[in-house]
Amino acid sequence: MYSKIAKCLRNRLISKSFKRDTFHLLFSTKTEADIKNFIIDNTEIVSSRSLTPEISLRLITPNCRFWTEKPELWPFSDPFWAIYWPGGQALSRYLLNNPGICMGRKVLDLGCGSGASAIAAKLSGASNVVANDIDPIAAVATKMNCELNDLEPLSCLTENMIGLVPDQWDLILLGDMFYDEVLADSLHQWLQMCIVTHGTQVLIGDPGRAQFESHDIRKRLLEQARFELPDSVKEENYGMTSSTVWRYRPDL
Repeated sequence: MYSKIAKCLRNRLISKSFKRDTFHLLFSTKTEADIKNFIIDNTEIVSSRSLTPEISLRLITPNCRFWTEKPELWPFSDPFWAIYWPGGQALSRYLLNNPGICMGRKVLDLGCGSGASAIAAKLSGASNVVANDIDPIAAVATKMNCELNDLEPLSCLTENMIGLVPDQWDLILLGDMFYDEVLADSLHQWLQMCIVTHGTQVLIGDPGRAQFESHDIRKRLLEQARFELPDSVKEENYGMTSSTVWRYRPDL
């Protein structure tokens, strides 16, 4: 069974009709405490039914009001952070299975959503982790999810970092970010700048969306791991059966 809001978000990822840059006017009138209470009231703590059962997250589930509520009644920007997308699941699983990738490194989780990959990086020994998402509600949710996993709240940035002069990141993580061709083009250019400037390693998690598979960046990627998705995740993601982690190779 699909939730109305989750189905709406997935349809927007396919149709490219989404509002990631638009924030509801209510946000400016809410305190962080108000937002936290709203998230608590409208999500459920989930620590199973994913590739990373050791990570707990606040997500929208069948027990939540907005599983069946009209999506337009959601008072903030689209809650992409309230779904644990399959690309992020694979990326987080890969980091937890291979802690040496993050150990002692400076890591950026770009488009962090729920913060799962940032949390996985910190649990795997990263020295510094920054979670970035242009949705300020996602930043609040990420900090709350850190607390659920017995971590100090990570640094969360809400500015659009794509196109900015890159900081000296050792590792950049991108889960489910290639859902739009224009965004994919911008990401491709920015990632190349990060690699050329600082030698940054880039890992991408994606379940095989058409926008990703057909983009030129796909030719520059090496498969690192492929994970079979749990049955519940397959059902919620239109029958996608697996999710893959890729390493960016600009020299290919």
